[in-house]
Amino acid sequence: MMPLTMVKTGEPNIIKKVGGKDETRKFLESLGFVTGGLVTVVSEIGGNMIVNVKESRVAINKDMANKIIV
Repeated sequence: MMPLTMVKTGEPNIIKKVGGKDETRKFLESLGFVTGGLVTVVSEIGGNMIVNVKESRVAINKDMANKIIV
């Protein structure tokens, strides 16, 4: 298991855990980051990431990406 920030671009991964405070977890879950879901990193610029999750593209910052464990 590792944070989303360590994943290679283009590789699909299964979300194992979403960490952080309650409000952070709820926010990420509302974007589609749920345990068991598929996530693929599209691009990374300066630690900020664009990812495909639930057939949508979402931009998240490095802090948020570090809370998503794959």
